[in-house]
Amino acid sequence: MNFPDNARLLQLAIATPLVSALVIALGRPKRHALKLAAAAFALPALIAIRLWAQFPAGAGADYQFASRLDTGLAGFGISLQLGLNGVSMPLFVLAGIVGLAAGLYALRSGAERLKIYLLLLLVMQGGLLGMFASVDLFYFYFFHELALIPTFLMVGVWGGRDRNYAAMKMTIYLTVGAMLSLAGLIAIYVQSGAQSFDLVTLRAELAAHPLPFTVQKHLFGLLLFGFGTLVSLWPLHTWAPLGYGAAPSSTAMLHAGVLKKFGLYGLLQVGLPLLPQGAQHWAWTLALLAGLGNVLGLGFVTMAQRDLKQMLGYSSVMHMGYCFLGIASLSVIGAGGVVLLMVAHGLSVALLFQLATCIHHRTQTFDLTEMGGLARKAPVLAAFFAAAIFASIGLPGFANFWGELAIFVALWKFSPWITAVAVAGVVISAVYGLRAAARIFYGPPSEAFQRAAAAQPPADLDWKERLPALLLLATLLFIGFWPRAVSDAADAALRASLPAVVPTATVTFHR
Repeated sequence: MNFPDNARLLQLAIATPLVSALVIALGRPKRHALKLAAAAFALPALIAIRLWAQFPAGAGADYQFASRLDTGLAGFGISLQLGLNGVSMPLFVLAGIVGLAAGLYALRSGAERLKIYLLLLLVMQGGLLGMFASVDLFYFYFFHELALIPTFLMVGVWGGRDRNYAAMKMTIYLTVGAMLSLAGLIAIYVQSGAQSFDLVTLRAELAAHPLPFTVQKHLFGLLLFGFGTLVSLWPLHTWAPLGYGAAPSSTAMLHAGVLKKFGLYGLLQVGLPLLPQGAQHWAWTLALLAGLGNVLGLGFVTMAQRDLKQMLGYSSVMHMGYCFLGIASLSVIGAGGVVLLMVAHGLSVALLFQLATCIHHRTQTFDLTEMGGLARKAPVLAAFFAAAIFASIGLPGFANFWGELAIFVALWKFSPWITAVAVAGVVISAVYGLRAAARIFYGPPSEAFQRAAAAQPPADLDWKERLPALLLLATLLFIGFWPRAVSDAADAALRASLPAVVPTATVTFHR
């Protein structure tokens, strides 16, 4: 059932950060701009939670809270259609919650030219919300680009070490990936004959008249490597650790936590339903790249890192390998696990990047070998960091556990030895994650850190730092103890949209 007021709320959630960014750009005084930004980050999160609570779990692939706005492009088959289905709803909520946490942390960051920084974050937030709410593929892509452009600016202007090189490398890689993705989306529009970018229309047309296998194979390849570059599929991943290492905290939280899910979301909503034979053709290639490259290869690279932010950047890329493996399994249980893991990873990696900056503020370094003994001075920070590491590893009780478990179950039917590679990645994650926590908080402090601590004793997290961390951790625990809050609606949507992929797509994901 659709609620007209909820359709308007969906529009409001997307418009609020964008309009607020425009108002700030028109020259509001700083104190007014900060209050406006705080409200603009909070309102979409509250709306997303309300829509989540009212979303019917059995809606299938049907879009709820739907609306259509005429933008004068109907002659090209383009219209601004908004709505949420079982796959997009959890990610819309993710964008709202991580956006609020990143915004709250940015407000207390004391960054230079803070008004402009907040303006760019608001544009990024509006683009993320619009991206997941778009039913029309043109606007799906448009909102992604709207969210992506501020990333380059924030890394280049407010970033840390090697920021110019990192911003340039991100720009090149992500522009190429975006162009490949756009070519694939336009090709689907042309080949389908539907004369519309509307995803619902495209699904109906291609279900009735599937594209030939050769066409599907080439189009899915375009989407795979285009979206894969944006998600950091090995070996097209090298922009990500460098970019996240240089990015300011709130930018890293939003990009690694939310924006990087664009490619995976595109494969679930567009690639698998519209090009099922192409997906089957590329499944083993994807499994090998993700399993041996992302999970195993980059897992060992992550273990070798001594810089905390670099470690988190490589860890984020590594865990995207699990999502690609879930897609390669070509089943509803695997795809459902991908949705769960995308949400869980987004929350946990955003929390880790925030805490990494909190650690840097107290130690003045990201070098793990120069830290130690911080738990005595900052026990609350230690507790948050340990919880975030446990979530990232996939400990039961956190949302990540259910996503990884579902993917492992689906992978076992796909290939037992690929499953063994994926499980080995969990062990690798535990090694580098627990070792980092031990060095930072419980290891012997270095002489440099002891001297710095004697001159200025490090304080524990204050409430301005605790609030965004609590928001992220509470959501991780809520989904960890009640995964059906995400999985019921996602599974219903995936069962309706993926029946043509393989026979195992009829398996239901029960927890």
